[in-house]
Amino acid sequence: MVAQVELREIDLMKIEIDIVSDVVCPWCFLGKRKLDAAMKQVPNFTYELRWRPFQLDPTIPPEGMARKDYMARKFGPEKIAAIHARLEEAGREDGVAFAFDRILRSPNTLDAHRLIRWAQASGKQSEIVDRLFTLYFIEGADIGDRHVLIEVAREYGLDADLMARLMVEGVDIGPVREEISTAARMGVSGVPFFIFNGKYAVSGAQPVDGLVGVIWKAGSAME
Repeated sequence: MVAQVELREIDLMKIEIDIVSDVVCPWCFLGKRKLDAAMKQVPNFTYELRWRPFQLDPTIPPEGMARKDYMARKFGPEKIAAIHARLEEAGREDGVAFAFDRILRSPNTLDAHRLIRWAQASGKQSEIVDRLFTLYFIEGADIGDRHVLIEVAREYGLDADLMARLMVEGVDIGPVREEISTAARMGVSGVPFFIFNGKYAVSGAQPVDGLVGVIWKAGSAME
């Protein structure tokens, strides 16, 4: 009977997870899938996820640039095939079918992060993040295109007309950039970066078992 009472108490506990990521980061996509799997393995808690912005390259112009040119400039043309092959192999383990050959544009992700921030109040933030990852890495969509982002908002029941107006007005740009700066001040230099209950930090697309362990550690600390 004691064990049953303890389990009920744990069932009421909520794990808060802040995830610092960028939607053009393939390891962030894999990190999300691993986190999803870890949470399913520990159903004893409720979870509140908050997706925080990070830009791998804020210098990309608002209209984006040709991905082939961008990747060649950043990594060197001779390394691209090996980078993609490694990611494709990692993706198969997590059910992510990367389709790098479909990606034509390297976008500036500021507007995508604005959409993600707006989505938090709706409870659809994680779904929209997953949709943006899928659009970019599997369907090859330009997620820097505001029309694409507005359609994502519409798809998930957000006020697309409001989204379109806010995109133009830009009143939320400052807060998004401040969040990015805050992550840098915290020492976040690479993503994904997970923070559990504001206490336990994990960097990178960690194995599912490792994330499960951190979840239990964060939950145990609340007892």
